[in-house]
Amino acid sequence: MEVVPVAFSELSKTTQGESSEIIRNRVIKAREIQAARYEKEDGVYANAQMSSKQLREICVIDHVGEALLKKAMERLNLSARAYDRILKVSRTIADLAASEKIKPEHLAESIHYRSLDREGWAG
Repeated sequence: MEVVPVAFSELSKTTQGESSEIIRNRVIKAREIQAARYEKEDGVYANAQMSSKQLREICVIDHVGEALLKKAMERLNLSARAYDRILKVSRTIADLAASEKIKPEHLAESIHYRSLDREGWAG
């Protein structure tokens, strides 16, 4: 995945990002969305716990998203398990954005996290 360079002026800005309260409210809303989605499922209350069947029903992506994910799978040599994880994380990112659909930008963010994980960036 290609990352666009960020200008120094953007990095050195003194403007604040989202406050903790705003982020907290977004997380609460995403959890409520997931609770409603899985209310009839025993033992499932979050996207991470989806079965393969649920994944195919809930994590539907458009043709652009499919192409993006296919390219990432090929370039990063990812497994079927990684494919499922990317879709689950993408669904969570979409929930945090209050989006009913998984958009290509949600997939891109999830793929980026997966590529960082594979590179061992955390040490």
